[in-house]
Amino acid sequence: MSDIVLGIRTLDELQSFVRTKLCDKENLLLEQTKVRHAPLIKQGKLCGYQFSLQGPRQVRLGAVWASDHNDVYFYDTRGSRYYKVHLSEQIALPEQPAA
Repeated sequence: MSDIVLGIRTLDELQSFVRTKLCDKENLLLEQTKVRHAPLIKQGKLCGYQFSLQGPRQVRLGAVWASDHNDVYFYDTRGSRYYKVHLSEQIALPEQPAA
């Protein structure tokens, strides 16, 4: 299943959207879950973010935003991709300091 999502312009809005979708998948309460995100680096450049949610009962869900295609891929507790969305607007990535 794939949809187009409108109105997400910032990383905070993306994180909120991902958290809501992941909680909906396993019927988790938003106020009882927290989503963490980690940058994805390719050839020294930031190319997206990986999101992970750990809920009660050792439930673990995830999502990956790939900035080059502007798509978000959602993964269930078994690690199987179950949903994909395309963001209509590009999210500005922060500049990475030179290493």
